[in-house]
Amino acid sequence: MYLLGLGIVLLALWYLEIGPVALWPWYVVLSPFGLAMLWWAWADWSGYTKKKAMEKEDARKKARIEKSRDALGMGNRRKR
Repeated sequence: MYLLGLGIVLLALWYLEIGPVALWPWYVVLSPFGLAMLWWAWADWSGYTKKKAMEKEDARKKARIEKSRDALGMGNRRKR
């Protein structure tokens, strides 16, 4: 996501001809978009995206269970 933001900023600076970015070649200005595409392709291929989604889902599940326990007055009890 950072690469996409950087690409948008560089593209805006290049289009509006602000600063030294106005003199850069087009392929340098657009390179963050290509790098972002490579990152997303790697993240999907390696399972990184799925792993992060599962971690987020597990955290939500754990929080929901803790909230239910607190509502029932069980609190954080340890197993005997």
